[in-house]
Amino acid sequence: MSRVLVVDDEPLARTRLAALLRECEGVEVVGALADGEHALGATRELQPDIVLLDINMPGLDGMAVAQRWAGKGRPQVIFCTAYDTHALEAFELDAVDYLLKPVRLDRLRTALARAQRRLAEAVDEPMVYLRGRLGSEEIRVLLDDVICLLAEEKYVVVRHLHGELLIEESLRQLEEAYPQLLVRLHRNCLVPPARLLGLKTQADGRVLARLDGTDFAPEVSRRNLAVVRRLLRL
Repeated sequence: MSRVLVVDDEPLARTRLAALLRECEGVEVVGALADGEHALGATRELQPDIVLLDINMPGLDGMAVAQRWAGKGRPQVIFCTAYDTHALEAFELDAVDYLLKPVRLDRLRTALARAQRRLAEAVDEPMVYLRGRLGSEEIRVLLDDVICLLAEEKYVVVRHLHGELLIEESLRQLEEAYPQLLVRLHRNCLVPPARLLGLKTQADGRVLARLDGTDFAPEVSRRNLAVVRRLLRL
């Protein structure tokens, strides 16, 4: 049974897609959300295998969401949109299909079957762990669970979903080891790109990053701001 998430800012579109999905075999609707930011935040909880994703939405649009999902463990994306102008970009993001609204049941079934074949054929990539110390104990944490990495004196502090960890590798070593999995915000901070939710500018001109999984908002340096903005597609 494939877990399907619907993301569309139009209530009627969400309702119609959910109704169509009930007529499709081998799928379970695990949620229906109205914007891309909530979709990114809910991915870990809902763990969808397939996402029916609108493109033109307020805030993070569907293209930005799909780009943030790129890489290991991403859900299979089926774009459902009223416009045909983004098809090329959609397939460059390795979308399963590009359905025009109003979505027809036969096209939806075809797209779902294609997504399920991809899921069946997918080869699991090895999990990436960071290893370090918590007090006198040696432990490891999944890189997928990392919120940010902060340089403090001679150690790097790994803030993750379950607490903190100290590791001896430098930020530069980590950045070079995982260039696709970590992005630099500041000389003292790295984050996984999927954790980036947005930016907020302070009265003094400093720009802070909003991160999924924490209220902590690290500063983004001027040198790295363009890269971060590009990742967020702002």
